[in-house]
Amino acid sequence: MSQHAKEQILSATSALFRDGQIEAISKHFAPDYVVHTTDQDLRGGAKLIRSVIELYRGAFPDLAVDVQFFLASADTVSWQRTMRATHTGAFKGFPATGQPIVWREMVVSRFSNSLIIEEWVVTDLAERLLFARKSLSHKSPQAKLPRSNE
Repeated sequence: MSQHAKEQILSATSALFRDGQIEAISKHFAPDYVVHTTDQDLRGGAKLIRSVIELYRGAFPDLAVDVQFFLASADTVSWQRTMRATHTGAFKGFPATGQPIVWREMVVSRFSNSLIIEEWVVTDLAERLLFARKSLSHKSPQAKLPRSNE
């Protein structure tokens, strides 16, 4: 299973994130796919995956993903993806910064019938977006403060 799982993750990552091939969803993910994030359990199968891919590719059109694998068991693979892109579109309340950004996501993917059925994802994207926004604010001219009358 581990070699097939690795190939499945590499293929899905390339097709969806890099190439935007939404039609590849059914080849890699089960219809009842669910993802667990820090504060949510998101259900929705292909519709959910499509919306996530469109969100990422809309905000980061030059997205590049490197995949690193850590551990495989009978039906799960724990792995990391490193994402690199230019933040050119709004993303979950963060306006575009125009800045290059790098973030990492730790993922555990569970397989059923050779398809990804469930994932747990931890990401540092929000932190990286905050840093990008903060670095922009430091580059903008400071407002002049009124002089005090001494």
